[in-house]
Amino acid sequence: MIIFNKDSIMHNAVDHNSEQASLFFKNEKGYKKLRWKYSKNSKLRFIDLFAGIGGFRMGMQNKNAECVFSSEWDSDSRKTYQANFNEKPKGDINKISIKDIPDFDILLAGFPCQPFSKIGMRQGFKHKTQGNLFFNILEILENKQPISFILENVSGLMTHKSGEKKTIDIMFSKLEDLEYEVHYKILNAADFGVPQIRRRVFIVGFKKKFFSSYTNFEFPKGSEEKIFINRFIETHYDGYNISKRLQKSYIYKFDDGKPEIIDRNSRIQVKTLVSTYHKIQRITGTFVKDGKTGLRLLSENECKTIMGFPKNFKFPVSRTQMYRQIGNAVVVPVVKALAKEIIKVLNHNKSIHEQKYKKSA
Repeated sequence: MIIFNKDSIMHNAVDHNSEQASLFFKNEKGYKKLRWKYSKNSKLRFIDLFAGIGGFRMGMQNKNAECVFSSEWDSDSRKTYQANFNEKPKGDINKISIKDIPDFDILLAGFPCQPFSKIGMRQGFKHKTQGNLFFNILEILENKQPISFILENVSGLMTHKSGEKKTIDIMFSKLEDLEYEVHYKILNAADFGVPQIRRRVFIVGFKKKFFSSYTNFEFPKGSEEKIFINRFIETHYDGYNISKRLQKSYIYKFDDGKPEIIDRNSRIQVKTLVSTYHKIQRITGTFVKDGKTGLRLLSENECKTIMGFPKNFKFPVSRTQMYRQIGNAVVVPVVKALAKEIIKVLNHNKSIHEQKYKKSA
């Protein structure tokens, strides 16, 4: 049974609403007040699974938190990751022994979303190569027992079914079996300082044995201030153009308001940037009124802006790969906001332990 974090309203697991507040399983079993091996002088250690180009790492890493392990199966993404973090991620997680993963405090995983997305045909756990990667996460959590985790996936995960059961319910049940307090919420990147509408479900967990009772974790609310794309539009005469022929035969074939066309007067937040953007799809695409042919693709810097990556982020790969990689990435400011709230919970718990052991000394 699931309840609302604040209001204690009973909530049926089959009625998940994409806009609901943070939820967790109501199960008092597992809270033990064990001391967590973390002192005020040590850094938080995290691992970056299904790391892509490092969006999660960029959002979590700071002077108080360091990445001790990363894994990504795609060779081109590993090149981009290495160019920016001076570290080449390990390969396929299925081929990595858990004993080779160092101890850590927080697990980060933007596990492949294609099996649960509309574009990926929503195959879910039945996807031949990516559907069961969630169970790799479970195995690592069971063996390493970190104090916390953050998982990310497409909002379609909330309604996807595996047989007769909702996939999200299966996931929560498995995480609860490992005695984690589980919270989830759909967050929109547009609320976190980027000019893009991008809704993703984030799942946050805390290992119960390190806490005396339910945590006071709350998802970040973001800002009411909207950031629009117009202030970030560049000028590119060459390089990103869409041919006149393609515009006539495909882009403007129907008078249905698609695709989304923007310029320096567009005070809007653009559509979700997808990993197939390079295919110039009129239904999902956002294009710029600019260039030699009058219409072009988003530039590299414009893509970085709407995903919250800095301009100095490097892409040592082809343009096609750049679009694919950044379209698969997590929005950096969202992760930063989440990390801040998680660390707030951990520091509060650490403070309680320090007071407890000081009194008993």
